[in-house]
Amino acid sequence: MHDNRFAVVAKAGDRVADLSTPRPIIDENKLAANIFRVQSYMNEHGLNFRPHIKTHKIPALAAAQVAAGAKGINCQKVTEAEVFAEAGFDDILITFNIVGTAKLERLAALNDRISALKVVADSDVTVDGLAAHFSGRKPLTVLVECDTGGARCGVQTPEQAVALARRIAAADGLVFGGILTYPKPQAADAVEAFIQETLKQLAAVGVGCPIVSNGGTPSLFQAHLVKSATEHRAGTYIYNDRQMIRMGHCTQDDCAMHVLASVVSRPNADRAVIDAGSKALTSDLQGFTDFGLVVGYPEARIASLSEEHGVIDLSACTAARPEIGEKLFIIPNHTCVVSNLFDTMVFHRNGVVTRVEDVAARGLVW
Repeated sequence: MHDNRFAVVAKAGDRVADLSTPRPIIDENKLAANIFRVQSYMNEHGLNFRPHIKTHKIPALAAAQVAAGAKGINCQKVTEAEVFAEAGFDDILITFNIVGTAKLERLAALNDRISALKVVADSDVTVDGLAAHFSGRKPLTVLVECDTGGARCGVQTPEQAVALARRIAAADGLVFGGILTYPKPQAADAVEAFIQETLKQLAAVGVGCPIVSNGGTPSLFQAHLVKSATEHRAGTYIYNDRQMIRMGHCTQDDCAMHVLASVVSRPNADRAVIDAGSKALTSDLQGFTDFGLVVGYPEARIASLSEEHGVIDLSACTAARPEIGEKLFIIPNHTCVVSNLFDTMVFHRNGVVTRVEDVAARGLVW
């Protein structure tokens, strides 16, 4: 039986206007500009930059980020990191608590393959699990994750960070690599205060802190305000999305990813239906009340998604309205999720396809 996953999606020289939909497409010029813009900022402020590849999951794009000057890469899960190690990346940070025998065995094998693997931990349980598995093996570098206001993972106080750092440093098979945080946006002062206090307490007990890793695209251009950080991590910036527009990080013109969709029905004057539903446009609202920004139709609202259909409310449109067969360019609320919905990504320049890349780490979420 023919497997449609391996059918030709597009080839260099095809016109974007002729592509079958729904299909995420990436503007090469905007992609390159985003990489250059952020790396230039990091260089200007003397910060190491570690791109988070969960946004694109494509080794060729990570290679472009490193070629521009990035120091290593940031992955989210072990299997994702394995794909990039296989592609030749050596300096990989996994920013997730890794627990359970199956994951630890894969992590140990990965640590044996590359020279600069690093992970995070925020509890005695996680550290003790790592220590038990890596005792007698090639040592694993572990950073303490700190909650500086993002309210996700992380130790809650500098005192807890120091205690966990000492536990890591004392464990056979583990090396204390530093501290890390993923803060809420626009919180540079709070982040810096937490880091400074932690560094002060670490120094008082004679524990060095080689890496201080700060993160996030929303507050990316405030990275220089966290003066104690040695590196910054960000992912979404390479494509940008509607959320980043709202946060002031970029404009529509900086959004390299669009989901190309076709209008397949106009049941009445105020409704259009497109062929992009929750399997093509992420259902992440990210604080919005609709599911993407329709370029050229600012009053149109993608009001609901089912699996295969997107329903657009046109009632507020005062000018032209899209017709059946028309192809729409949609800026998704959250690009990272869209990357995980497709096997391939189509790249173009000025409306002409330049290349098609496999989303190599698609679906690798453990």
